[in-house]
Amino acid sequence: MATILLVDNDPLQALQRKSVLERRFNDVQRASDAAEALCLVEQPQFAGNLGLIISGEPMQGIGGPAFVAELHTRLPNVPVLVLGSGGEGANDYAGGLVRFLAMPFTHEEMIRAAGLLFAQHELKPA
Repeated sequence: MATILLVDNDPLQALQRKSVLERRFNDVQRASDAAEALCLVEQPQFAGNLGLIISGEPMQGIGGPAFVAELHTRLPNVPVLVLGSGGEGANDYAGGLVRFLAMPFTHEEMIRAAGLLFAQHELKPA
């Protein structure tokens, strides 16, 4: 099973989300910010096994739609689940491989959205 990369700069929230995701998915890795995530996706072995990126809280520097656009420049076939905050909406994100989940959402809704995007990636031919 492919890796899920959780990008979230809130340590407590990231720990909780990672724990919830690991109930359904075998390999969940965390990056604490966009820069760390972009460094990880530049590693061929990591990027080759990546099935989904989940972007959490708004981050310092590049974040939100600009971060998702940069991810898709580097990995155009990897879906991204954006866990929304109050200042953004689904219209801020374009593309079929991006899903925006507005707050408030339950853990079950996050897992369901992640599962759908993950399955979408798994079905694509290599």
